[in-house]
Amino acid sequence: MGETRTAKIETGEAAHAPHRSSPLIVLPEWIDFNGHLNLAYYHVLFDRGADEHFPTLGLGAEYARARGMTTYAAENHVCYVREVHEGDTVFVTGRIVDYDEKRLHVWQELYHADGWLSATLEGLVLSIDMSGPKVAPWPVDILARIEPLAKRDMALARPDRLGRRIAIGRKG
Repeated sequence: MGETRTAKIETGEAAHAPHRSSPLIVLPEWIDFNGHLNLAYYHVLFDRGADEHFPTLGLGAEYARARGMTTYAAENHVCYVREVHEGDTVFVTGRIVDYDEKRLHVWQELYHADGWLSATLEGLVLSIDMSGPKVAPWPVDILARIEPLAKRDMALARPDRLGRRIAIGRKG
């Protein structure tokens, strides 16, 4: 399978690309006995990328404090492509591949600072009313922020790994 590449498209006046996080450093305590980043910390890096991306949608810590609403991850699928090691600098790109009144289908890629793909994450994010907690529709103003970005993101080339399932392939 070919690696997914961060794509850009022309959208009128300017090119559009997935959100890109600030540089992140692989910490020594995240390294496992195999000498590479432990699988749990890939999730930490993806989560940090989302923590930088979601405020552009009106989501995040301030949204939770002020509105009593938040997001929960309902499902994630990570593909580990190439190892990263202690001290490596990485960044996360993220985009919306689909959405509705209560959910975001997101796609993230973890890249080494040298530009090669390390891992991908496909996830389903839920809008949550913390008074339940329960799944609830996005507030109107938040959906109004999500829609234009989602439409630009959805116009990007479909990632090669999107929609994969886990199976060995045995029949009967």
